[in-house]
Amino acid sequence: MKNISLMGATGSIGTQTLDIIKEHPDEFRLVALAVGRNLDLTRKIIREFHPELVSVSDRSSAQILEAEFPSITFTYGNDGLSEVAVYHKAEILVNAVIGSIGLTPTLQAIREKKTIAIANKETLVTAGHLVMEEVKKNHVTLLPVDSEHSAIFQALQGEKQKNIDKLILTASGGSFRDRTRQELENVTVREALNHPNWSMGAKITIDSATMMNKGLEVIEAHWLFSINYDDIDVLLHKESIIHSMIEFHDSSIIAQLGTPDMRVPIQYALTYPDRLPLPSAKRLNLAEIGKLHFQKMDMDRFRCLNYAYEAGKAGGTMPAVLNAANEVAVAAFLEGKATFLQIEDLIEKALGIHKNILNPSLTDIQEADLETRKYVDSLLS
Repeated sequence: MKNISLMGATGSIGTQTLDIIKEHPDEFRLVALAVGRNLDLTRKIIREFHPELVSVSDRSSAQILEAEFPSITFTYGNDGLSEVAVYHKAEILVNAVIGSIGLTPTLQAIREKKTIAIANKETLVTAGHLVMEEVKKNHVTLLPVDSEHSAIFQALQGEKQKNIDKLILTASGGSFRDRTRQELENVTVREALNHPNWSMGAKITIDSATMMNKGLEVIEAHWLFSINYDDIDVLLHKESIIHSMIEFHDSSIIAQLGTPDMRVPIQYALTYPDRLPLPSAKRLNLAEIGKLHFQKMDMDRFRCLNYAYEAGKAGGTMPAVLNAANEVAVAAFLEGKATFLQIEDLIEKALGIHKNILNPSLTDIQEADLETRKYVDSLLS
C-alpha cells in the first residue's frame, strides 16, 4: 500500500489520479490533498477517500469544511500546500497544480525525501536547476506524469543516457492546428477550449492551442533528461498515438504508443518500476486507426514554441518570465480581456524587457515572476 499526497485534487490530472486510486484500493491510499475553491467536489472527495489532511484556498473555506468533517485536519493557502506536500505519512507526492505555485512545496517535499510524481510543468520550467540539484542531493526519484515525458521515461528503461542522439516530443497541434494565423484573429474562448484529442483543464488546453504547452514541455524535458535544447525536436502528430520518441546514435528510434488517456502515465508514475492493469483504458488498435500522420513544426505559425526555445536556451530567469507572462496572458484571454493572438504579443514584450539573471536563486526567480505579472497586467490595463 502506497500512501499518496495529491496537490491539485479537483483539477483534470487530480481527478484522474483519484480514478487510479479508486481503481486500485489495495495498492494506493490518499492521505492528504490540496484543492482550490471547488468545495462541492472537495466534499465528494473527502467522503469517498477519507484523507487525514486537506488544504483549501482560504481560511473561511477551511472553517466551513472543518465544521462538516471534524475528524479531518484542515489547513489553507500556500502554507497549507506545503503541509500537504511534506505530510509525514505520504511516500509519494503527486504535484498536479497549475502554475508556479507548485514550486516551493515541491522543493520542500524533495528535501523530505518524498518521491515526486510531477505534472506541474512550471516547477521545472521556472527553477529546473534548483529542483534537479535538490533531487540529486537528496537522492529522490522524480517521475514525469505528462504523457510526453512519461513516454520518454518509459522508452529509456534499460537504455544508457550516453547513447541518446535526440528527443522527439510529439504535439497534437491543439484546437486550431488547421487554421492559418489570419483565421485566428477573432477566435473565441469556447473554440479554443475544444481540444480534438485530450480532456484537460482550461489553462493547459489554451496552452496547447498556442503551442506554449509544448514549449514548456521542451524546457521540462531539458531538465528531466539532461538533454541540450538543440537535441530536442517537436513533431506535429495529430492523432496523439505516439506520445514521444527517442532517437539513439545508432539511428534506432524507440517510441511509446497508446490511446490519448492521461490515466496511463499517471498510473505508471504511481506504480513505477512495476505496472498494474488498467481495465478501463481503451486498447490501441493500429489496424483500426490505419494511418498515422506527422508534420514538421512551423515555428512562425506557433510563435510561443519559438519563445520557449529562446527562453530555455537563454536560461537564468528567462523561463520564469516566459511562464509568468503566459499565465497572466492566458487568464486574460479566458476572461475576455485579451484576444487569442495577444497572448503571443504579451509574452514577447515581457521577454524583451526583462534583464536576465543567470544562475538565479529562488528569490531571484520569485521576484522575476512577480515583476513580470505586474508588467503584463499593466499592458492589459
